[in-house]
Amino acid sequence: MKQIQDAYIVAATRTPIGRSHKGFFKHTRPDDLLAHTLRAALAQAPGLDPAAIEDIVCGCAIPEAQQGLNVARVAGVLAGLPKSVGGITVNRFCASGLSAVQMAADRIRVGEAEVMIAAGVESMSLVPMMGNTPSLSPQLFANTANVDDYGIAYGMGLTAEKVAQQWQISRADQDAFALQSHQRAIRAMEAGEFSDEICPVTVTERALDLQRAEVQTREREVVLDEGARPDTSLAGLARLKPVFAARGSVTAGNSSQTSDGAGALILASEAAVKRFGLTPLARFVSFAAKGVPPHIMGIGPIEAIPAALRNAGLTRDQIDWIELNEAFAAQSLAVMRTLALDPAKVNPLGGAIALGHPLGATGAIRTATVVHALKRHGLKYGMVTMCVGMGQGAAGIFERV
Repeated sequence: MKQIQDAYIVAATRTPIGRSHKGFFKHTRPDDLLAHTLRAALAQAPGLDPAAIEDIVCGCAIPEAQQGLNVARVAGVLAGLPKSVGGITVNRFCASGLSAVQMAADRIRVGEAEVMIAAGVESMSLVPMMGNTPSLSPQLFANTANVDDYGIAYGMGLTAEKVAQQWQISRADQDAFALQSHQRAIRAMEAGEFSDEICPVTVTERALDLQRAEVQTREREVVLDEGARPDTSLAGLARLKPVFAARGSVTAGNSSQTSDGAGALILASEAAVKRFGLTPLARFVSFAAKGVPPHIMGIGPIEAIPAALRNAGLTRDQIDWIELNEAFAAQSLAVMRTLALDPAKVNPLGGAIALGHPLGATGAIRTATVVHALKRHGLKYGMVTMCVGMGQGAAGIFERV
């Protein structure tokens, strides 16, 4: 039996995150976006022979249409990787990208691969939330108990309302959390906190010139996330009406933004690090995924975080930086309060309420954020965690080396 070996992240990058439907990636194919990110990741590891890459594991929450047909393999070919490099697309909804990191790391840890790529991609502009032709099992609707149990059957927003009610998260607290997310994101952008992880993308924009009766095109480079709003205020958030329940507290302002984006990481064994002269950013430490009642899916991290800590042999206080995906302010606050997480350590650069949440890409994107943040701030341990539709939670832990 082969001995478990360490897996190191030697490159980590992501695109800027665009607003879906009206943002800068609204016409950009997700396979092209992922291919661009793969090339950018390879550029961060200049000594690496691409032929040494065993496989690409890519997360995608709605793997159909422009991001279907095994988008991992499609993007690998588009990126110009050797045809010997395989590709597989995996789906754990919002934790797809993080699960891709875990799967790639495990291939290395058990000695089946020396170099792997983990990635995530999602275009919510081109592929809608439930897909183009959703077909849920009729059994989910056989009785009201099933509909209540399988939260995805009626929408994530109502699961957030249920969490807000059960954990007594007020509307005022949700709006304050959302404001903080925007404020932290704006400060982070102004300070250049994302510059190491973002790979700029050139987009082509088209506009109709009615006077000349022609379509004009121009190219521009996008370098920052699109969702953060510097003019966000408590008064403005308070004016927003609940979206999912008439007398509810969950609004568009205290929920994550639907988004487009991609992220990619290269992982390598210690032997490959030495052979190709690579510089590790972080070591993969542990991962855990746990199930919870689907109708309160937002509490998933409450179960996943302790499990990931046990797997790592660490305590909560040893984690220096936590990227907790803000699917909704209600579930983020429920998780933080239940586990007594230090608010100063959670999403110091803002979260999905401000930065966006491109579903299957988020785990890879936020892993890139955490490993660069650990290096930049001289910290030791970081965590990426999120809730997952249909009632799951996931968490991954990384160590700066």
